[in-house]
Order: sequence, then C-alpha cells, then structure tokens
Amino acid sequence: MPNQIRDISETFVDEEHHLIFEKNVSVPLKWNGGVLRINVYRPKAEGKYPSLVTYGPYGKDIYYGDFHTKSFSEVNPVHKSKYSAWETPDPVYWTKRGYVIVRADEQGLGQSPGLLDTMSASTANSFFDLIEWTAVQDWCSGKVGLLGVSYFAGSQWRVAAKRPQGLAAIVPHEGMSDYYRDRCRHGGILSNNFINFWWNRQVITNQYGRPGRSKSRWGEDTIEGDLDEAELAENCRDQNVDNVDNPFLDDEYHDARTFRLEDIEVPLLSVANWGGITLHLRGNVEGYTWAGSKQKFLRFIVGRHDLPFYYDEEVEVHRSFMDAFLKDDDYAGWKSGKMPPVSVCLRKGDVGFNNPEGELTFPRRDELEWPIARTEYTKYFLTPDLVMGNTPQSVRMTKVSKLSYDAGDSSIKGTKVLEFKMRPSLSELEVTGNLVAHLAVSVDSKISPPPDNLELDLFLTLRHFTAAGTEIPYTGSSGDAVPVTKGWLRTSLRKVNSDSPYHRPYLPRREYRSIDVQPVQNGTVYEVDVEMWPTNVVVEKGGYLVLQVASEDTDPGVGLFKHNSPVDRPAAKFSGTNNIHFDGHDNYLLLPVIPEA
Repeated sequence: MPNQIRDISETFVDEEHHLIFEKNVSVPLKWNGGVLRINVYRPKAEGKYPSLVTYGPYGKDIYYGDFHTKSFSEVNPVHKSKYSAWETPDPVYWTKRGYVIVRADEQGLGQSPGLLDTMSASTANSFFDLIEWTAVQDWCSGKVGLLGVSYFAGSQWRVAAKRPQGLAAIVPHEGMSDYYRDRCRHGGILSNNFINFWWNRQVITNQYGRPGRSKSRWGEDTIEGDLDEAELAENCRDQNVDNVDNPFLDDEYHDARTFRLEDIEVPLLSVANWGGITLHLRGNVEGYTWAGSKQKFLRFIVGRHDLPFYYDEEVEVHRSFMDAFLKDDDYAGWKSGKMPPVSVCLRKGDVGFNNPEGELTFPRRDELEWPIARTEYTKYFLTPDLVMGNTPQSVRMTKVSKLSYDAGDSSIKGTKVLEFKMRPSLSELEVTGNLVAHLAVSVDSKISPPPDNLELDLFLTLRHFTAAGTEIPYTGSSGDAVPVTKGWLRTSLRKVNSDSPYHRPYLPRREYRSIDVQPVQNGTVYEVDVEMWPTNVVVEKGGYLVLQVASEDTDPGVGLFKHNSPVDRPAAKFSGTNNIHFDGHDNYLLLPVIPEA
C-alpha cells in the first residue's frame, strides 16, 4: 500500500437506542500480519455479551437504504435503523436483546486493506482471526455466533470448518456451501451473468482505495486515501476473469476454495429457500447433510432472498437458536429435542409469486431427517409423444426413435424446447427432495466436418400446472416468478464418481476435474444423469408437472442467472440439433414422492 495504515477508531454513545457504536476498530490478523476494520455495536449497559459477527464485501458503512432502496422500503420496520446494512442483522434490534453486533469489511474492501479475493481461503483465514479476536474482548462473553444472508451465510460454512476458538453456533440463512457447484458452474456450465452483475454492482465498487465512494453514497472514502488504477488492479482477483479462466474443480483457483463440511462441529441451523433454484438452495441442503455437527437443523422457507431474514417468525427462530447456544437459554427446545431436525414449508396451492401474505398460508411440517426416510423414488418415463408416464419406453411400441430440438444456434429455425407432460394427477401428489433426469442424448452438428470440441449442454426445468392448464409460479430470489426447479449438465463432464461417499442414486456425484472430460462425438448416443436441484411441490388432484428440456436458458426462472458466456458457450460448439433417443433407451425423471399419510 502506498500510504501508511492508520490506527483510527471512533466511539459514539447512542442514547436513543441505548447502545455504544465503535467505528473503524482495527483487528490485527495473525495469519498474514494485516488488519481488518470493523464496526462494533454493543449494549450501553456494562457487561459481557455474546457476539454476532458478519464478514463480507458489501461495506460495513454502506447504509441499507442506499445499497438497495426498494428492498429496504419493504423490510420489517422492527429491523430498520440508521445502522442497517444489506443482508446483516440490525444492530438496534439485537443489542436491545443482549447481543453485540460485529460487522467487518472483508479484506481488500471498504476500510480493510489487502487483496480483494472474495470467497477465498485467505478471506476465511481473516474471518477466523476476527472470530477468535472477538471472543476474547472485554465486552464479549466468549461465545460468538454467525448470522447473515447470502454471502454472509456462505462464508460461515468455510470458517466454521476451520473451528475457531469461541465460535458457538452458526445460522447460514440462504448461503451456498459449494463455490463451484452451487454458484459458478451449474452442471459444469458457467453461470456468468449473475457473477458479472454481482461483481460490478456491489463488490468492485466497494474496493479499498476506490475513489468517489462517499460522493456516490456508497459508504465512505478510504481512510488512507485513494489508490490509482494500477494499484487497484494489483490488489484484486476479479471473479469474472477467474471463473472463465478456471473451468475445472481441480484448477488451483477452485481447489483452493474447497473444504470439508464434515469438519464443522458447532451447532448449525441451515435456512434454505425453495425459490433459490439458481444459487443458494443446493448449498444449504448439502451443507446440512454433510456438516459434522451433532446438533444441526434444516429449515425450509419461501419468498425473496432479502426479506424473510427479517420476518418476525424467522427472526424468532434465529433468536431462540442463538439464545440456546450462546446464552444457554433453551426456551424453544433446540437442545432438548423439542425442535425438529427438519422443518419443511409445503408449497401447496396457487398464491402467486412475490406475495408474502399468501405464502404465509403454506403449511409447515416437521421431519426427523433429510432426505425424508419414507420417500418413494419413482421413475416417470418420457415418451416420444411428449408424455411423462409410469410405463418404461422399452416395453412400449413406437415408430418414433428420437425427438430433436435446436442445439442453441439462433440461426436455426426449429423446435427450441421439448416439453414432457405428466398425466393429470388422480390424487394429491407431494414431491419433496432431490430429483435426477436420466436421458439418452446425442448431437448432430451442422458443421462439416464436426469440430473436435463439440459440446452438448442440457438445461432442464420442472414446471407445475393446475388442472385448468395454468402454470403455478413461485417466488424467486429477486421476487421474480420461478418454476418448481431447474437442472443443468455439460455432457463432456458427464462422468459420475459412483465410488464417492457423496454419490447417491438421487444425486449423482461429479468431480468436474480436467481429467474427467469425455469427448462428445457427432451422432453418438450418451446416457446421462442430470442433477436437478432439491425441491418441494404439492400437485393437487387434476394438476400436473411438465419437464422441459432445452439447449439454453429458458424462462420462467432465469432472470439474472443466465449461462450465456460467449467464451464458455461459443456458437461453433453448439450448432445443429440435439436429440433424445427412445429406441432401446429409457428416459425418465426420478421424483422423490412422499406417500400420503
């Protein structure tokens, strides 16, 4: 850094809210000799209090109302104050209830100097040091909890696996646990559009030393002054560049971001949102499944990703969990067994989307495990007449050997999507769990001779319709309409590691390594299993599901999460016709059916 780091902090007494606000406190980092800057909000009354810590890139000093004005206008008023920040606990609410809030600028961002390298091992090391520092402060009881949404949830998994001293409980509320599979490459396909939006809007704009932050109401200018463009670039790892340049999980970039969920030991409450079908949902479910914690809980919710964290009923769940493990006040029964290991929100009925009041009518059911033990994994076979039925294709008579659709070249004027319709349900049908689609596929390239690097990307969508043929939408992360769930696969990365302990019949395990790449040859049929993300839907009598197979993103439910990188998906690789084969092949969707009680 060109300017000497200054040790500067300010302390304010807020008489109105009965709290003490310490701003820009410097925390020394043991692992690299650097420093983090944090804000501390603590009750005015003297004492030792458990502390809730957040660590992330969005700026500890960026006011929620400036960060996302519309979202903040809709936040539960009980959790709105002049200290509010995006996706984090509100200090006024929590200090009134006997907690300290510690909010840190991640290294290389806000007021914390260092290399901007989001979601990396180095940021986890800094987070680790912050937790251990917090636990020994005079105002801390020695117990630290982690509570936050999205990025502030995803960072919890990795640091908890490092087992810092003082960490007593974590609540990752909608946060990925697998950087590669959940966020960067769905089925091996680059999820570039969201990463680009996220990076350019709310990360790089808050880089340490970036000029003009205060003027644009994006936090405050850097204490040590601005850095020039060359210095800013030198102190930054751009996720857009890194994810394009590192397509495989054995690349050093991704390998350095892997860790073992089994190493997590602290009490865990994983909050998963059924609508988060393109970013967080999978990570919350897998995080719960593999965490080594003896006391762990999985709670499914619905709604947008920004607002439910502040709903009264959800905050009470968070608070009772933290009270149990940070204050030893277990009035809700988390330690005694009164609280169920799994709590499922059932998406039953059509309440529209982005309708919080309507979604409150969805029933909730407690379960003892995940996946649900009584699940009946049922194959719904796809037929050439575009039906999903119970009869295997191998015992059906048909003259149609394959169905074809456009491989992704916009110049081809053909069928873009195949849709397989389930026969109307004769009774209520509940689907809750992981899904997998088994397909026999091939590609016919329009280029002669076909390129050596031919590809076949599969984009799957499951949709829900009423008996009247009207689609039932659900609420997505951004408040948009989304379908039941989605799934993806790059066919050259079809190799499954069936020997892995993580492999399950309903969730194929892929390692996505460079050594796992298998060629896709023109006209050759490949049988593949496509992972679809976990879901819940209750299909009422007369209703039905539709499986959509395409070669590119389809609405509804794409929104910001497009897979349209010209580098990852160049036209030359994806031109011609894709096929699903039925002659001698069974194609099916494996559904996790929950039998009626």
